[in-house]
Amino acid sequence: MLKIRNLESGYGKLKVLKHISMHVDTGEIVTIIGANGAGKTTLLSIISGLVKANSGEMIFDGSNISGLAPSKIPALGCVMVPEGRQVFATMTVEENLILGGHVLRKGGKKALLEQLDHQYQLFPVLRERRDQLAGTLSGGEQQMLAMGRALMSKPSLVMMDEPSTGLAPLIVKEIFQIIERLRDEGNTVLLVEQNAKAALAIADRGYVLETGKVIAQGAAEDLLANSAVQRAYLGRERMEELE
Repeated sequence: MLKIRNLESGYGKLKVLKHISMHVDTGEIVTIIGANGAGKTTLLSIISGLVKANSGEMIFDGSNISGLAPSKIPALGCVMVPEGRQVFATMTVEENLILGGHVLRKGGKKALLEQLDHQYQLFPVLRERRDQLAGTLSGGEQQMLAMGRALMSKPSLVMMDEPSTGLAPLIVKEIFQIIERLRDEGNTVLLVEQNAKAALAIADRGYVLETGKVIAQGAAEDLLANSAVQRAYLGRERMEELE
């Protein structure tokens, strides 16, 4: 579904991404893990068209999206749930969702209502809060709203940037269960996450970024068993558990 070849990007003389190559197959969860400053968010921003790459190629669902305007990419089926949720605080929950479904205009009101109902089934709390201002929701509820808003366009690929940031452990568990459910329903997910343990636990495959380079890749269970990944990203508790 997504193939990236030799992607490079930076700001002035500072290189953020260096010869990044990776792929995402249809119907899988692929996670990208790494420390702060590794280039994870920059990579998603480039795929979304928000940041321009210096070189390289991105093929999404058979189309070259390199250099494409960010307003064009969601209509192709590639959407992002941004870090920090970024919901529209002064709009209601339902207004936020409807905004996410703007690319469904060809399907008319029926398609929009069908997607609304689907999101309310996936996130029951959003149905309860449908008339509430998004800015008054809890952090977990805002994360669910950001996910529901992205899913309103019936995307082929959902990219998520640090969905666990600032959330309580129980809410993080619920969010990751929902991500698994999305995969089970046939969605494809590219997940950027600092919580390496949680991300690898639900992913099919993973890539490890360090200072703008892919230093490890493979099946999620293999990365969990990789001693270097354990030391750098999983912490002592996880290492002891694996031993």
